[in-house]
Order: sequence, then C-alpha cells, then structure tokens
Amino acid sequence: MVRDTKKPASLMIRENINDLIAFVAVAEERSFTRAAARLNLSQSALSHTIKSLEQRLGLRLLTRTTRSVAPTLEGEDLLATLTPCIERIESRLQALNDSRDEPTGTVRIIAPEYAIASILWPRFSPVLKKFPSMNIELVADNENTDLVQARCDAGVRYGDQVGEGMIAVRIGPDERMICVGAPAYFKDRGQPDDPGALTEHACINLRQSNHGAPQAWAFEDENGKDVRVKVSGQVTFNTINAVLRAACDGHGLARVPERLARPHLEAGHLQTCLDDFCPTFPGFHLYYPSRQRASSAFEVVLEALREKR
Repeated sequence: MVRDTKKPASLMIRENINDLIAFVAVAEERSFTRAAARLNLSQSALSHTIKSLEQRLGLRLLTRTTRSVAPTLEGEDLLATLTPCIERIESRLQALNDSRDEPTGTVRIIAPEYAIASILWPRFSPVLKKFPSMNIELVADNENTDLVQARCDAGVRYGDQVGEGMIAVRIGPDERMICVGAPAYFKDRGQPDDPGALTEHACINLRQSNHGAPQAWAFEDENGKDVRVKVSGQVTFNTINAVLRAACDGHGLARVPERLARPHLEAGHLQTCLDDFCPTFPGFHLYYPSRQRASSAFEVVLEALREKR
C-alpha cells in the first residue's frame, strides 16, 4: 500500500502564509534590506524564509544579483495573485479596527525638518493628547524621498513639488525664501544689489544630500524669469536651522524661509537683502497616494492638518 505523502492544502497555507507575506515585501521593495526593515526581521532570517518557500513550492520566485532583487516570471504571477488578496485582508482588518469608538493605529509621515517644527508638531500635539490610542511617527527628511522607499503613509512638500498621481492637501500658507545676514556682516561687507553679486559674498550653503553639490540659490528677476546663483562660503550644513544659526552668528548670508527667520528679524538679529528678487510660492502640502486607505487615524491627521481658511 502506497501512502499519500502530500500535505492537505489547508496545512500548506498555514505553513506558507507568513512566508508569502515575506515574499510580497521583498518583491515590492526589490531589496532584502528594505523588506527586512519593513517586516522587522533580520536579513538573514528573511533570506532563509524565502529560500524555504522556494524549496517547498519547487519554484524560483526571485532573481538575485549583488545589486538588485527582482521577481521571476513565476514570482510576478504569484505577486499579482497575492497583492489584492493581502490588500483586501488588511482593508477588512482596518475597517474592524476603525469600528471602535476611538481612532487607533499609526500614521507615518515624512517631511522637512522645518515643516515638522512649524506646522506638523504644533497641530499634532493636542491631537495625541485627545486620542491616546493613535500614534504618529514623523520622519525628518529634506530630500524628497519616495513614500514607498521611506515606508510612509504620507509626506509633506511644497505645493509645486508634489508629484503626479498624488492627492495633495494644503496645510500651510504660501512661503517665501529670503536672503538674510547679521547686521554686523552687512556693516563689514555691505549689501548685494542683485543676485549675481552674491558670488562676492560669504554665503552659508545648504546641501540636502551627502552626495552632489550644494543647492543653487533661486531668485526671480524683474521680468519674472528664474535666476540661479551658485554661492560659496566657509560653512555648509544639511539642516536649515543650522544655516539660520550660522547667519545669526555673522558667518555670512543665508537663504531661508521667511517664516522661520521672522523672529530673528523682529529681534534685530538679522536683516534682509535682495527682497525684490524673492517671490512667493505655494506653501506646504500633505500628499498621499490616491489608493491610500483612509483609516480613522489618518482621517484625524487630515482634519488636524487641513489649512483653516
């Protein structure tokens, strides 16, 4: 008598469900490193899980190289089947969670440091006290990192920087980047008459990435045309608050948000220059994918951030 060694389908599903979720994470992230962070696993454990799944299925699901990970044809087919199923399960669980009286869950938002300090935190502080069962995670980032890569529910950018396919909600007034310096600096070096004269001045640079050149300073001439100037100086930072502090300390001119500099202008620590060349532009917007599931916690975030007219 020959025994049937095949396992029942229900047992196979129970064995594979966590492994399938792990596979989806790697296939979507195209990286074991990012997938491991998303799943809160070690890379070695995740790699072992994927290998075990492939062995049990008798299929190669992922193609691995030293630089990338991509699904095979069989992997693409499995991913296309699994993704809507997992999304429906997550959506239903979220709906059950939202049926509770109090908003719950975590909303993760990536935003510039300046936006977190000036807009997000002042509005979230009372919300968190009102709803102790919900969590908000704020990720400071000045480089317009992709939401998927950052594993965030939403992001904050200036209105003219929001990408296509995103829902954008204004959360702040129009902004203006202004050129400022300490009174002592202007007394010693004088004021530039036009943006081109900045090349003769000590300027405090902002580099938004560890790679690449510092940002050029953007202005607008009397005809409304963009003018960009590459400036130089002794000091370069990667955060705007540090740039502002260095300007107050007299190390040169800085290009900073007007709202951020206003207290220092009113106190006399800073003065402006080139005002006629500094136009306004759309202020901060919260953006998120159109397919974003509107959880109760996310709805609370939207209501708290929506700019009051």
